[in-house]
Amino acid sequence: MPGRPSASRRTLLRGVALTPVAGLGAAACSPGDAGPARPTAPVDLGDEKEVAPGSATLYRDHNVVVSRDGDGSLKAYSTVCTHAGCPINKLKGTTLVCPCHGSEFDARTGEVLQAPATAPLKELPVRAENGRIVAGPEA
Repeated sequence: MPGRPSASRRTLLRGVALTPVAGLGAAACSPGDAGPARPTAPVDLGDEKEVAPGSATLYRDHNVVVSRDGDGSLKAYSTVCTHAGCPINKLKGTTLVCPCHGSEFDARTGEVLQAPATAPLKELPVRAENGRIVAGPEA
């Protein structure tokens, strides 16, 4: 086409040479070990009344889900998916749904309900203290 220069051989080769580097950059941004953070210290999640007996509450900002049994005892799990390290951001009843590949987990037990994940969620220490829910290491 007139008025539009064609790409030189040098420009074409430079583009081909940079393609693998772009792939490395994308891999570096994938959620491996440097993915979403799990609590590394006790975290105050809020009012103890937020988790009713037989239910679960998702705390997206802290990557934690807390459930309460019928007897009132609390359980907490990291909501970092064990399949690819994605933060789980959806809770349907007591089922956690990972947005990356569709893995599902029971928020009361941490167990896998639907693949591709095969490992359960990591359980976290949790306690009620002065009407507040505290979860994470040393909780």
